[in-house]
Parts: sequence; C-alpha cells; structure tokens
Amino acid sequence: MPKVLVVDDAANIRELVSVYFSAAGFEVEQAADGPSGLTAALEGGPDLVLLDIMLPGMDGAQVCRRIRERSAVPVVMLTARDTDLDKVAMLESGADDYVVKPFSPAELVARARAILRRTQPAAPMVVSAGESIELHGLEVDPAMREVRVDGAPVELTAKEFDLLAVMASEPGVVFSRERLLERVWGFAEFVDARGVDVHIRHVREKLGDDASAPRFIETVRGVGYRARRRTP
Repeated sequence: MPKVLVVDDAANIRELVSVYFSAAGFEVEQAADGPSGLTAALEGGPDLVLLDIMLPGMDGAQVCRRIRERSAVPVVMLTARDTDLDKVAMLESGADDYVVKPFSPAELVARARAILRRTQPAAPMVVSAGESIELHGLEVDPAMREVRVDGAPVELTAKEFDLLAVMASEPGVVFSRERLLERVWGFAEFVDARGVDVHIRHVREKLGDDASAPRFIETVRGVGYRARRRTP
C-alpha cells in the first residue's frame, strides 16, 4: 500500500484529500504546518508528498528544498498561485509537479499514480552503461555517471545527468519536452513540460554553456532541445 503525506494547514483540504486517497488504496498521513511536514517527509517514509505552498512555520517551497537536500521522494505542490513565475518557482524548489487550487481530487489521485509509476524500478534506462560519450570537450560517462568539461569534473543531479546523457547519446537528434519526460522521468502525462526547461537551464549553467551561443545544448524553437552534432 503506497503511503502519501498530505501537508496543508486547511483541515478541510487534508480531510478531502485523505478520503479520496484512502478510497484509492493509499495509506495517508497528515501534517498541518511546514516543520511537522518536513519531519514527516524525512522520517515517516512516504512514497509521495502533497505539499501546500502556503504553510505556517515554513512555506512549502522551503520545505521542498529541505526535503531535496536529503530525499528524492516525489513532491506535488498544492497552490492557489497560477502565474508562470509561481509555477517555475515551484519547479525550481524541487517539486515534481503542481496542482492549482481548487483542484479535482480524482485528478490529484491520477497524477499521484502517474508519478509513482515512474518512480518504480522499471523506469526506463537512459543510456547503456559503458558507452563513454565525447562532444566538443564534453565527456559523459554513463557507467560512472560522471561529467567533465575540458577535463574538469561537473557535478549534476541525477535527473540533470540523465537529461544530458539522453541528448548526448544521440547528437543532432531533436528531443521534444514530452519525449524527454518519457525518456528521463518515465512518463509524460499530466506533468508540466516546463519542468524540463528548468532542468535544462540548470545543466547549461553547470556546464558553462551559453544558450545564445551554445557549445553543447541547442534549443530548437517550438520543438525542444538537442546536443550539438559532432563536427564532420
């Protein structure tokens, strides 16, 4: 039975979400503020965290960042904020997805199931181990999960590495955001594809890659991204 942690200061929302998730076969734990939600997320062993953005004691973005320092548990933000800047900020904090209030509890359950499917061990392998990739001074070693630029090591998160490895394994091939979601996260349904943009931006920053004059990752407007093809 998967366990979901619901962190929201509104008791009616916690109870509504708990009813739907319990009926769907989930074990449900609740927390009403940021500090207790953080403790429950790190010590209670949930399979998924539903996290309100506006919380007493510590807001949801802070809680999510603190969770990400120690855990890869999937986090879905619950928010009344609906601007693009707010949505990007939630993804920047480490959230896997977000749902805007008022929301459909049935859709929330469906999103949770989709996220849990992609966290199962059967998630797709990004690129076969042992194939070292070199492009324009960039070296990607899938076996060791290491990246170097001009010989200097670069530290990437697991998802950042996977995104880079997928594109670098097929230089010149254009990957849509949806295709990257499927290849790296294991699914594309429900999720805001702008999360891919956030991760790509982080990868570029860490590689020292200028989006306006890319050395490694090119943007194909209206389509997606690709690793620069090898020079003939």
